[in-house]
Amino acid sequence: MTSSFLALAEVQGASQIDIFNPFDGSLVGSVPCLGAAQVPGLLKRARQGVRESAALPRCRRAGILEGAAQLVERDAVAFARLIVSEAGKTLRQAEKEVKRCINTLKLSAEEARRNAGEVVPFDAYEGSESRQGWFTREPLGLIVAITPYNDPLNLVAHKLGPAIAGGNAVILKPSELAPLSAIKLLQCLTAAGLPESVVTLATGGAELGKALVAAREVRMISFTGGFITGEHIARGAGLKKLAMDLGGNAPVLVLEDCDLSATVELCVSGAFWAAGQNCIGTQRILIHESIYESFRERFVELTRSLTLGDPARCETDIGPMINEQAACRTEGLVCEALAEGARLLCGHTRKDACYAPTVLEQVDHTSRLWREEVFAPVVLLESYDDLERAVALANASEYSLHAGIFTRDLSRALKLARRIEAGGVMINDSSDYRFDAMPFGGYKYGSLGREGVRFAYEDMTQPKVVCINQLD
Repeated sequence: MTSSFLALAEVQGASQIDIFNPFDGSLVGSVPCLGAAQVPGLLKRARQGVRESAALPRCRRAGILEGAAQLVERDAVAFARLIVSEAGKTLRQAEKEVKRCINTLKLSAEEARRNAGEVVPFDAYEGSESRQGWFTREPLGLIVAITPYNDPLNLVAHKLGPAIAGGNAVILKPSELAPLSAIKLLQCLTAAGLPESVVTLATGGAELGKALVAAREVRMISFTGGFITGEHIARGAGLKKLAMDLGGNAPVLVLEDCDLSATVELCVSGAFWAAGQNCIGTQRILIHESIYESFRERFVELTRSLTLGDPARCETDIGPMINEQAACRTEGLVCEALAEGARLLCGHTRKDACYAPTVLEQVDHTSRLWREEVFAPVVLLESYDDLERAVALANASEYSLHAGIFTRDLSRALKLARRIEAGGVMINDSSDYRFDAMPFGGYKYGSLGREGVRFAYEDMTQPKVVCINQLD
């Protein structure tokens, strides 16, 4: 499945990575496990891609991206089934991810056509009256893109789409836990006319990633993943651009005047979408004490009604975590919080990689479950009587992606939004709402760049100024 994207010399002698279905453990596919020894060959191929990509006119880049979007749409059912098989997302969630990928590719095509630069008004400044000119947006060159398992298709599109639109070449290292959707997307791009050398596939583990990141000729690293890996990348990258979408610990503030029914429904969805393996998933819900008991009762009731199990079945609401190791880690974190005095409201049962949606209250603020990103189907409820305290709790994490606010009072919501320290504040929406055209990224510690097609495209290009001095 992968050899057409890798030179034979790069594959020969490589071991193999097997990809297993998180729900039933069946073998879904295999890819080569490349290491540092294969990086020179990958770079050689990518150099050709740098030349070929930069030579593509903007209309051609846009046409390729639009053609790939059409091919993904035509094969949407197969893409969704593949996401279910390798990542454990439910069928409904996988179908939504495919739709988002199509939109991401189309947005990237639009960016290739329109975001080419601007006229610079030199004559607006004294001493430059005889000058006129512009700046263009030029490719950076070679970009290394490292993607995670939780959105194995759309997050790859968020790296490749803007990079191709900007005329760059990419070495793509998808998660070794779920690389097959990325490979299928590459097949659509090449079928739409993208020269094969423009995107070089690199499948492997940490050794491969470390060597790619350190390569001097790489101009940018675009990484989505965890903080520990992000810190290692920052230390090893050297002088190159870094764009990182790291973890979150999303707070949601529920005010006393909210629409309670809609708020509960949206918060349940935000907490448990993709089995909680969602960097903007709702983790801490702060609820005004006057409605706390009503909210808690409805939230737990709706959580208990969710169907956990086979993600390929249409009626399933929550599938497995990526593997049993991840589920066991979550189980251990919850046990730790319970030993520290937290109260279990529902969930906290596990079968293999399936961990039941879990709701806790009275969680100690010093516990790991409160302080760190849980990245699992676990949500923490807490009441507040003072809004100032609630805002302070929401902002207590040293890193943040999104937050949510629920209230009928728009003026109050906007004032609160200015005070919440997050990359995005969703009003009357769960923290996990995201539209692929909006800027998306971290706040405070670990904030490096923004995704969202236009913003990633601008990160992946560099301005070049042309200035003409009219001497006569």
